[in-house]
Amino acid sequence: MGGTIPVRQGEELNMESLLRFLRKSFPDLPHESLEIEQFSAGHSNLTYLLRIGDWEAVLRRPPLGPVAPKAHDMKREYEWLTEIHPIFPLAPKPLLFSSDESIIGSPFFLMELRKGIVLDSEFPPNIEPTPEICRNISETMVDTLVELHRLDYKKTKLVYMTQPDGFMERQVHGWIHRYERAKTEDIREVEALTKWLSEHIPSSCEATVIHYDYKLNNALFALDDISRIVGLFDWEMTTVGDPLVDLAAAMSYWIQDNDPAILKFGFGKPPVTVYEGFYTRKEFIERYAEKSGRDVSNIHFYLTFAYFKLAVICQQIYYRYKRGQTNDERFKNFDQFVKSLVQYAWHLIEK
Repeated sequence: MGGTIPVRQGEELNMESLLRFLRKSFPDLPHESLEIEQFSAGHSNLTYLLRIGDWEAVLRRPPLGPVAPKAHDMKREYEWLTEIHPIFPLAPKPLLFSSDESIIGSPFFLMELRKGIVLDSEFPPNIEPTPEICRNISETMVDTLVELHRLDYKKTKLVYMTQPDGFMERQVHGWIHRYERAKTEDIREVEALTKWLSEHIPSSCEATVIHYDYKLNNALFALDDISRIVGLFDWEMTTVGDPLVDLAAAMSYWIQDNDPAILKFGFGKPPVTVYEGFYTRKEFIERYAEKSGRDVSNIHFYLTFAYFKLAVICQQIYYRYKRGQTNDERFKNFDQFVKSLVQYAWHLIEK
């Protein structure tokens, strides 16, 4: 996975109780002490690298403090990975789930560690990001999404874990409701935007497995081939639903060099997709349509909804920050980013 840092202050794990749990769950562990590092990427769930001698695993837990209902469900993510990993090996293999909050203070699960390169705001110093490399990565990202949407979920237990009918109606009204619960100030465009979304919900195409947080820094690329994906992470929001909403959600994170500054810098330094050679969103969508055979003529609605959904996610994070449930300084200006995302979504409608 991506780079690790020392565990952030206030986000430490109880090493003694966790080590006891690990030795009970994995009797053949080496005798060395437990080492814990934290993965620096991500704004939601907390992810840690555990190491005991030559044994390594990844621990996922919810963020600190109260969380939104049905959000950050570790048991659900573990169960989904259990079904998806055998038919889509890019999904990491889950190892175990624990609901015992006495161990680290919350439910959590463990999964295998995969090693590779995460591309976020820059390339590794040993890789020259030529336009050809950037284009190859773009094509890989499109083709992997198409591959995911081709999975036959009906041959797995996912068929009993999902309700594809009425998916977009639930999504639109559900995310509007989430925004209202996490609202900290009035944004002028929200009322008109949510009204438009409610009135223009399209008829969904055939349901597929969707990742719903598909973005470049959730993919892991091979150490010996930067254009080959060897892992795909953060399956918390995955479900079965309209594949075009997954495509649009991916595009809400896919930044172009000519985007407004607030989009380029909203999460900090722009992602590498601003480099020459990376697909534009238009090129990404066109290749997806060609490879999948799906009609994307109504992608306008999905893109508008995707930017609103991203605004709500950021608003939920800012809500936790403002209430003192997290002290992570990365979130202190998210209210301005939320406002800009809402305004950008409304701008798409006006266009």
